[in-house]
Amino acid sequence: MDVLINVFVGLHIIGIASLLGGFLTQMKAMSAGTARFVPAMLHGALTMLVTGVALVGLNQADDMSVNTLKIGVKLAILIVILGLVYVKRDDEKIEKSLFGAVGGLTVVNIFIALLWH
Repeated sequence: MDVLINVFVGLHIIGIASLLGGFLTQMKAMSAGTARFVPAMLHGALTMLVTGVALVGLNQADDMSVNTLKIGVKLAILIVILGLVYVKRDDEKIEKSLFGAVGGLTVVNIFIALLWH
């Protein structure tokens, strides 16, 4: 079971890298006011959602304790990110504040995962 959990952790990290990487590649465009949500950001957020749900299930199946409050907060943030990226994915330009909010929420989600025990 440990190998399977580690595979899903790796996939979860790939998802966050895709979401954050897509954001970072648009930083220059954001300062010019032409940033857009690239497909990598949507795919990364969806990957995070699927692998995160799988990780919770696998950890519970392996009788490991799961911090449900932490998972709930992370899930709520991810749903906001996913909703924004999904709804605005076809727009040619995204407002700086909205684009920055997605990047900020992504970073907040990373730090919640790392620092909340």
